[in-house]
Amino acid sequence: MSQAETAPQAGAAPQAGTAPQAGTAPPAGAAGAGDPAGSRDPAGPRDPARPRHPVRPRNPLWTLGLLRSEITTLLRRHRTFALLGVLAAVPVLIGIAVRIETGGGGGGAGGPDGGAGPAFLAQVTNNGLFLVFAALAATLPVFLPMAVGVVAGDAIAGEASSGTLRYLLVAPAGRTRLLLVKYASILTFCLVATLVVAASALAVGALLFPVGDVTTISGTRISFGEGLGRAALTALVVAVSLTGFAALGLFVSTLTSSGIGAMAATVGLLITVQILDSIPQLSGVHPYLFAHYWLSFADVLREPVHWDDLIKNFQLQGLYVAVFGSAAWARFTAKDITA
Repeated sequence: MSQAETAPQAGAAPQAGTAPQAGTAPPAGAAGAGDPAGSRDPAGPRDPARPRHPVRPRNPLWTLGLLRSEITTLLRRHRTFALLGVLAAVPVLIGIAVRIETGGGGGGAGGPDGGAGPAFLAQVTNNGLFLVFAALAATLPVFLPMAVGVVAGDAIAGEASSGTLRYLLVAPAGRTRLLLVKYASILTFCLVATLVVAASALAVGALLFPVGDVTTISGTRISFGEGLGRAALTALVVAVSLTGFAALGLFVSTLTSSGIGAMAATVGLLITVQILDSIPQLSGVHPYLFAHYWLSFADVLREPVHWDDLIKNFQLQGLYVAVFGSAAWARFTAKDITA
């Protein structure tokens, strides 16, 4: 039998169990060893230029839009209005109490302190601008961080408990980007809450008490305009002081799917740290507690400004942001979102 009679005809399929000859290309569109996707794609082999998965948008404007939407949603919630309303009411209550107690006179005996803390409240009757510093000193240990703890604890856990977290992740946001947007919205609330306290205190102080040149803790006098600048700087320092606690609250929020549980745990940690910071026998760990340097904002009202404790405060907050921000990212990116 000749070779011409034994060679397969052109276009004929090879018999079952017979391997194709070396160098023979499979028909177009057929599944082969080199194209496993061809048997699953009726349109033929996959185009190498076509991505296997949809590409997530990386337009910075899209991220800004997501951040704007998150901040708008946060600030429009009734709970946020309630928190800001309580914070705004604290300076009003302090101002009215001081006004009633002193009868509006200027007999406050405040002045430079002897190391036990600045006498902001005693200076309010002499200058209403001091109500800003007194209100921040009164709200920072409890009211401000509690409000931040509620918002931070609800950031991820609240979305999970309401069933909206899964839909946020279906959108092309990415877990890392969504976590960063959530933290940025919490920081925005920190700044807004601090400014609400400062603005309310400034308005009440100017309405109930005289305003003018400011006597610093160091005993020197500065102009009212410079005093306003120091008040604005103080509000900014207080907002920065809350960034470490905000990162801690965000981490707690990634550990559970219960918004109420995350908020309660975050506030519980705040109370625990405040108690630990007040026990003298634990002075060795005090410098590592996120709340230890919170009242260092009083150094802004010295002449010149003392930056030692302020810098320690900023460094400590940065450490908490790095540690608990990384922990929140590790937990959230590996978390199984089923609801």
